[in-house]
Amino acid sequence: MALINQQRLRAAFDGAAETYDAAALLQQEVCLRLLEKLDIVSLQPELILDAGSGTGMAIPGLYKRFTRAHIIAMDISEKMLLKSAQRGRLFRKPSLLCADMQNLPLTDNSISLIFSSLSLQWCNDLNAALLEAWRVLKPGGLFVFTTFGPDTLRELRSSWQTVDDKTHVNSFVDMHDIGDLLLQDHFAEPVMETERITVNYTSVDDLMLDLKHIGANVTAQGHRQGLTTRHTMQRVRQAYESFRSADGLPASYEIIYGHAWKVSDQQSVQVTFHHGKK
Repeated sequence: MALINQQRLRAAFDGAAETYDAAALLQQEVCLRLLEKLDIVSLQPELILDAGSGTGMAIPGLYKRFTRAHIIAMDISEKMLLKSAQRGRLFRKPSLLCADMQNLPLTDNSISLIFSSLSLQWCNDLNAALLEAWRVLKPGGLFVFTTFGPDTLRELRSSWQTVDDKTHVNSFVDMHDIGDLLLQDHFAEPVMETERITVNYTSVDDLMLDLKHIGANVTAQGHRQGLTTRHTMQRVRQAYESFRSADGLPASYEIIYGHAWKVSDQQSVQVTFHHGKK
């Protein structure tokens, strides 16, 4: 199975630290929607892990909701973490942790809430990341997250497939498989939801530039063999034109929302799935 080169991923996010916020409109919206889901949760966390914090866009919302909590901003990119460090107020700044979600340098049973928005899709071993989340959570702790589902960027993937059989768009794990993993890893009361969001572009070049500006242009093959020729890109543009509507060229995103608890006794529970409108 092709894996994402983590060194190249770190370099891509380092390079995108200055351009991320201006280009990451979808990521900001998904982050806000995940934060809103915390409004109905009865929880007073002491220590929050923002896993895959990026530039720290969730940090003000977490501080607002949990006024007594301390936040650890964790990311694999040091330059992204420097942006996270600027969030919060003078006496409420997050701690910074440069680390991988699949190998957290945190003690067992130490975190009350893990918040992770659109980061799990970068893990080569999703199960390892979920096991680490369960390990560091306190009993009674909550794990809330979003990630991308299989229909994400389906138009771009289809357009590249008319050109060659290389991986130009990453594959993403199905909601039901994530729910099964949560149960397998002893999480309790997992709830999974999906929704579809479409972002329209004037051209496929604009879409690919946005992906570069947020560091999301690293594929599971690490790097492509050889340069993409002008002729190849023209074929991709032509293929993408078949998706054009009155609103422009659509880029589809399947957003998976999930939350689950760590409890002291691992009773057998059922996972709940909610499918959003397509």
